[in-house]
Amino acid sequence: MKSKTNIQNGIGYVSESGGSSSPSPPRSPRRHSKFSHCRRRVRSKAHSQIPIKDTLVAGILFRRNLRYLLVLPLLYVSGLLMCVGPFSAFIGQPALPGSVYRSHEIFQKLWHEIESDNSSAIELSSVWKYKRKLREQKPCPNLTAVQHLSIERVPLGSTGYLIVEANGGLNQQRSAICNAVAVAGLLNAALVIPQFEFHSVWRDTSNFGDIYDEDHFIATLKGYVEVVKELPDVLMERYDYNVSNITNFRVQAWAPVSYYLGEVYSVLRKQGVIRLAPFANRLAMNVPPHIQFLRCLANYEALRFSPLISTLAKKLLNRMIEKSSKTGGKFVSVHLRFEEDMVAFSCCIYDGGRSEKHEMDLIREKGWRHKFKRKGRIISPGLNRVNGKCPLTPLEVGMMLRGMGFGNLTSIYLASGKIYQAERYLAPLLKMFPNLHTKESLATPDELAPLKGYSSRLAALDYTLCLYSEVFVTTQGGNFPHFLMGQRRFLHDGHAKTIKPDKSKLVVLLEDLNISWKYFKDQMEAMLSESDRKGMVVPRVRKINRKTSVYTYPLPECRCLQQSHTTQVGHNLNIPGKPLSLILLHRDRYHCSPLHKIWVSQFWRRGKVLIVYHSFPVHEDLVCLEQVLMYITTSCLPGGQEIGINHKSIMQKSGIEVKLDLPALIYVLRTDMILLHSDIL
Repeated sequence: MKSKTNIQNGIGYVSESGGSSSPSPPRSPRRHSKFSHCRRRVRSKAHSQIPIKDTLVAGILFRRNLRYLLVLPLLYVSGLLMCVGPFSAFIGQPALPGSVYRSHEIFQKLWHEIESDNSSAIELSSVWKYKRKLREQKPCPNLTAVQHLSIERVPLGSTGYLIVEANGGLNQQRSAICNAVAVAGLLNAALVIPQFEFHSVWRDTSNFGDIYDEDHFIATLKGYVEVVKELPDVLMERYDYNVSNITNFRVQAWAPVSYYLGEVYSVLRKQGVIRLAPFANRLAMNVPPHIQFLRCLANYEALRFSPLISTLAKKLLNRMIEKSSKTGGKFVSVHLRFEEDMVAFSCCIYDGGRSEKHEMDLIREKGWRHKFKRKGRIISPGLNRVNGKCPLTPLEVGMMLRGMGFGNLTSIYLASGKIYQAERYLAPLLKMFPNLHTKESLATPDELAPLKGYSSRLAALDYTLCLYSEVFVTTQGGNFPHFLMGQRRFLHDGHAKTIKPDKSKLVVLLEDLNISWKYFKDQMEAMLSESDRKGMVVPRVRKINRKTSVYTYPLPECRCLQQSHTTQVGHNLNIPGKPLSLILLHRDRYHCSPLHKIWVSQFWRRGKVLIVYHSFPVHEDLVCLEQVLMYITTSCLPGGQEIGINHKSIMQKSGIEVKLDLPALIYVLRTDMILLHSDIL
């Protein structure tokens, strides 16, 4: 009985039995609750009516039952953990296939076969076999630079100034920058060069100009979005030269366009400046085409690394090509996420035993405090491995590539931070691929010195070399591979040229101590073929989300960016017999920005009428309509015919029939009834 009382005390419940002689913690202060008073009254009453012996027996039975009620839920949860954890073998049930790391044992067993298997090495130039062309379902609007098409009455950026604070690592910041450009275009706001938030994990104090070319960014977006380096002094003075005094919107993740137009725009217009912090993934993926175009423009043209980074990256790329002479200057890049912080965060178990567990516990405590010890948090390393959430070791990457047919002469560029226990874990990979290089081995210490201590600047070097490799291998999710795969698709006509292994399948194969090298090779070759097929696939999605974002799947949306270089919008758009196409824009929402004039020109040339959802009052829309008509009549109509400003005369002279049809206004010219629905909102 004493031992049971001790266990009960150990889990936080103090025995109220006065007859126990076992040591116990100091008694807690009395809690004056309604329940306790009631319980004392019941006890006193029962004591007066029931014999003492019966009272003691009933009390003991009650306490025993209470213990069982408290212990049963704990036993249930423990049972669940034991089914998938390391205790499963103890209770007689086998662990889930793939839940235990045995890759090092498989490597030792198969090494002699791996070493001698170079007769059928794959040629890097023939890795990718899928060459089919993408089918574009929508024609590209003519979205070229619009600085020649400005409307003086509503200049770009006239609504106010937008300040954003991008957080995260290099590519999460990249996502925030592109989304900020899109939001600025949506609100017709002037974008202040984004600020970077310091993060305790990445610990990088770089500013925008340290990583990207500011002047190129501003020049590329000119005519689309107004970008300034800092707020005007008048506004800074109003807020005591303290940006934190400016109204900050904490926008929900993946906020729709309607939120910005309904909630943010009115405050921006009233105050002249707003701040969005933090700003990562704060804009929905499903946005109007002309806003999506701004994302493409920012990501694939405006964001260019700073001269310091670009110059060094070019040097390293040339050196990597020279060292790949045996494979025709082509090489494989591997994004390896086996840094100690990533290993610790994954909570996965490898072959380091107790010392590894102790080290990982210390790293987790230092980097994330008590996050992994919160009450109710269940950590299951085996389940993480089965679900493909554990970072691949260098050994596993090497075995996978050799199994796919890459010979030991293949040049490998390893994009990574500081590898966990690098000397130990990189040794097997070096045995399989002696021509292994990193930015540290390609660059001199003096060349890397300006970037040392800045994780984002160093990641930019890795990004560049991975971008131009013949084969890119991603081993763990995250923004780096998603953005890189998207840009590779943009460069390679839709093909990502990326190996994305099925890790759930791979861990099962690498746990089977009876597996043969031939069977493993067959499975790896099938995995390579699947990566080749998926590299060309544009997913059919019913709902656009971050997994199918324009940053990962840029085509066909961003193909319009490529075509815009060869397309000109000028004064020679008058096509005889084509009816005039008009776009209705609510002034409080879209301001007749130059981008909208391009849409007008494009649809006019195609003889279409564009339907755009709107809100009343109508006369405000007509103010915008007048500006659009002035542009069309002076730039597009034969002979540059001019029409009056009054909207009544516009409709009379242009033969426009206005029909009110909630929730849309349809402008129809003459008898042209070809309608094109536009998802502007």
